[in-house]
Amino acid sequence: MKFRPCIDLHNGKVKQIVGETLGGSDSQVVENFVSSHDSAYYADMFKRDKLTGGHVIMLGGGNEEAALAALRAYPGGLQIGGGIHAENAARYLEAGASHVIVTSYIFRDGELDMGNLQRIVSEVGKDRLVIDLSCKQRDNQWLVVTNQWKTFSNFVVDAAHLRELEAYCDEFLIHAVDVEGKRTGILGQLVEQLAQQVTIPTTYAGGARSFEDLDLFRSLSAGKLDITIGSALDIFGGALSYDEVVAYCNR
Repeated sequence: MKFRPCIDLHNGKVKQIVGETLGGSDSQVVENFVSSHDSAYYADMFKRDKLTGGHVIMLGGGNEEAALAALRAYPGGLQIGGGIHAENAARYLEAGASHVIVTSYIFRDGELDMGNLQRIVSEVGKDRLVIDLSCKQRDNQWLVVTNQWKTFSNFVVDAAHLRELEAYCDEFLIHAVDVEGKRTGILGQLVEQLAQQVTIPTTYAGGARSFEDLDLFRSLSAGKLDITIGSALDIFGGALSYDEVVAYCNR
């Protein structure tokens, strides 16, 4: 179980927001935290603490400069997502990203777009691709949601589909959209299911707010999954000590 740090960018600033509020006007976006520090500050922190596989996520336009600054500060230590496609992916790898993360690009009209998936694999290689399967529960199934988490696909996150996609990527990143940014606790059912089904490195994101949550996560996942925490951390305005979380996950 590794702790995967994050740098979420919105309008060029490091922020923690409730992801479901994206997609409308800026006045509708619920911001949990807006940092006075730039992206390179956090990248330097994660580099200092030897944290690898963290995520730089561009939430909409106007974030490219800040994203590239983070990648330059910690070359090889961070992954990048948000608007990534076959035509621009190589640029971010050349700028220092270890992997690129894709979601909406490989889904179209509610279906997995195998053409786009194969296109980006051909461009960057399986070993440098992370597939983000951000999902919400409906009818007792976990369904991938795209387009800033507004659009349900018909793609079920289950053992068969995970096994299919494992042939095309190096890792999964899975946001539990219903609790992301809300600090209401992890979704234990999803964590337990993922731990039983994935065979490649997989990071869970959503809801973690305390060391009790981390204990539960470790137990439910049997240490097979990694975790990212955003709004709950003190470096992002929360009450949970970043330094103590790093130490906990390093034990």
